[in-house]
Amino acid sequence: MTGDRSNFLSLTALDGGSMAFENGKSGTTVRIGKIGESLSHSIDNVYLVDGLQHNLLSVSQLCDKGNLVVFSPKQCLIININSRDVVLRRKQQKNVYKVC
Repeated sequence: MTGDRSNFLSLTALDGGSMAFENGKSGTTVRIGKIGESLSHSIDNVYLVDGLQHNLLSVSQLCDKGNLVVFSPKQCLIININSRDVVLRRKQQKNVYKVC
């Protein structure tokens, strides 16, 4: 999930309700879409949440959806197990692998 609309390759309207954040504030899930290298090599069902200040990605959910997640000191790769296509490739920045 992310609060940044520019991360998406495609978006669909969604009435997902509200979500509570750690700081006591809340946000609304307003859209669902795809992020990734291209529409054919993407991560599906990513939520756009108004008010969310950080991008959150669940490694276990990526693996459950048939992907292999590989971390190295310089980059993170998300690879579709069946097609062997790289779905997402990101470099490490300041101790995090910034996906979006």
